Amino acid sequence: MATKVGMMTYFDPATGKPVPVTIVGFREGGNVVTQVKTAATDGYDAVQVGYHGVREAKLTRPELGHLGKAGAPPLRHLQEFRLQSVEGYDPGQPLDFAEMFKEGDLVDISGKSIGKGFQGGIKRHNFKRGLMTHGSKSHRALGSIGAGTTPGRVYKGKKMPGRMGGTKTKIRKLKIVKIDNDLRVLMIKGAVPGKPGNLLRIAPAKIVGKNIPKN
Repeated sequence: MATKVGMMTYFDPATGKPVPVTIVGFREGGNVVTQVKTAATDGYDAVQVGYHGVREAKLTRPELGHLGKAGAPPLRHLQEFRLQSVEGYDPGQPLDFAEMFKEGDLVDISGKSIGKGFQGGIKRHNFKRGLMTHGSKSHRALGSIGAGTTPGRVYKGKKMPGRMGGTKTKIRKLKIVKIDNDLRVLMIKGAVPGKPGNLLRIAPAKIVGKNIPKN
């Protein structure tokens, strides 16, 4: 897990071309293994990771007890990562991002997208507007939303105005351009979900077939 810092332009030292990158940083406390699940005890193999160190007063007693059992410091966020094998992971073990990722790796990043409130069909679903002249009274209105007597209702899933954004979003196959160990940040090509300060979940990209980006 990591925190979105913002975006900037990175100039490739080999070609000199500008590359739009997102700066992804790691808060104090980093990532710590808080629980190891195995097929024998839980039915599957996974590692629970905690992130973002906080004061004990910010957590409940059950949360502190769970973290204390693993020998981990107070952490705000807990997430689970399923693995094929959990060998080499122990409760309380800190995870160093520089050892887990390398420059050039492809990753999948998920997070909560920016909420845009209640929006109409044009902004939310890219609908086309009507004429603005010659007596037209249909400008940005939605228009007809279904048939008449049959079926006599609106189908579920109809694209209509409503709340836009503020949902979990995943962007796949983003390339790690640079790793800065001094600043403890990753530079990832392209945009990632959410605004600066947003919590992100980073995992190795799932490559299907030969659909691999060239750059």
